[in-house]
Amino acid sequence: MPFPYLFPMWGQISRSAAGSPDPASLAMASWRGHAGSGDPAADLEICPTQIWRFARVPFLALLLLLDSNAFAAESVDWIWSGRYVITMDAQRRVIENGAVAIRGERIVAVGTRAEIDSRFTARRRLDRSNAVIAPGLIDTHTHAPMSLFRGLADDLRLQEWLEKYIFPAEAKNVTADFVRWGTLLACLEMVLSGTTTYTDMYYFEEVIAEATKQAGLRGVLGQTIIGFPVPDAKTPQEGLARTEKFILKYRNDSLIVPAPAPHAIYTTADDVIKSARAMANKYNVPMLIHLSETKREVDEAIAKRRMSPVRVLESIGALNGRTLGAHGIWLSDDDMKILKQRGTGLAHCPSSNSKLASGVAKVARILDLGIAMGLGTDGFAGSNNDANLFEEMDLAAKLQKVTTLDPTTMPALRVLEMATITGARALGLDKEIGSIEAGKRADMIAVRLDAPHAIPMYSVVSQMVYALKGSDVNDVMVNGKLIVKDRNVLTLDAKAILAKAEEYRAKIIASLK
Repeated sequence: MPFPYLFPMWGQISRSAAGSPDPASLAMASWRGHAGSGDPAADLEICPTQIWRFARVPFLALLLLLDSNAFAAESVDWIWSGRYVITMDAQRRVIENGAVAIRGERIVAVGTRAEIDSRFTARRRLDRSNAVIAPGLIDTHTHAPMSLFRGLADDLRLQEWLEKYIFPAEAKNVTADFVRWGTLLACLEMVLSGTTTYTDMYYFEEVIAEATKQAGLRGVLGQTIIGFPVPDAKTPQEGLARTEKFILKYRNDSLIVPAPAPHAIYTTADDVIKSARAMANKYNVPMLIHLSETKREVDEAIAKRRMSPVRVLESIGALNGRTLGAHGIWLSDDDMKILKQRGTGLAHCPSSNSKLASGVAKVARILDLGIAMGLGTDGFAGSNNDANLFEEMDLAAKLQKVTTLDPTTMPALRVLEMATITGARALGLDKEIGSIEAGKRADMIAVRLDAPHAIPMYSVVSQMVYALKGSDVNDVMVNGKLIVKDRNVLTLDAKAILAKAEEYRAKIIASLK
């Protein structure tokens, strides 16, 4: 009930703020009116009721102040609160008993819970007293529909795996429907392990975009362009045409960043890569490409062209614009210098590189040079088999330590940066995602801290990298929309997706006989 209905003096006090007598004057008027004579000596004789009537004036003024503060509180759609908030802002703040206010697609404010609660009222709240709220994780390289090939051919070298198993299986099985269900399976897995943005290179990317939006995830989606017939294009020129159509459809989408993705220098002709570069620049989108993944790739480029793959791309102008190179394992100092000058981002895929024995990227040196290198899971089939960025963080740190024989190399904070803000910078999206800051997209995860492997807690950042698991992710928000709550995916029919994956397993086995 509004105060004027409770206290008759409210109207007098309110009018005093607009130029009428101030509360002190009203108080004196009340004093004199109830004490009687106006004689100061006589007015000292006041009954208890009169004292209350006088005292209520400053009391009501206080109520007025409190009431005006309540009306001044900003309305937001959500307030998330947790035991910790890892911001990944410029100061890398970790806020104990923190909270985040969200309106629409964006973060409005971040601070302690007391600060946020004093400034905002929310239509909905997510209170996680024993969880850490962190930026959503960013996967800078994968092939989502290949989830349906998971485990099809393992323990092989990359070229043998591609040429003898994957390319034939793709030729016989990959359709738009295959891509749709494979993407939905991948999205289901990614969102349940805290990935909110992923970077894809595959075929039928317009279908991948539809499935990604259905899941509520953010995607940097690269339409593959390659030098031989593939399921969605018989020629590279057809692939380029599909790519431009895809970019035009999604270039202003709030969740999808479309991109041309020439496969690699050893599968795609120079003129096609140059056309992809021109298209990316024309529409201000990134270009994605596999780069220096294996020693064989580098050795063959030097033998045939007397240049490294990086130098090849530089010589044809392919690095003149936003570029994300996947892997970057076999980079020389000269290569790194070029990538630094061009502002090229890289994706480090430690599980894939280990499983395929491709080598270990010089991650610490790359980052020291200021090159933005994020983390990637790579393909679900053969090169990794899952999409868990918590595993990639842990392995990325340990590989650098063991190869440099220095346990201080790649501390936990630096690895968490790769999975968040540095990964965003590699994609050219660090103004939008990668940290919990006012004005950025509301892409966040809440990770439970009540499992045995999460206790005791000394450093929440170290715990994120070395102890917590993808299965500890409890809630996920992307672009201000809650898409996972209490580990239930709100946007996808998990049962139907898993059933469809089993159907495709039978089809794939039959096709390879």
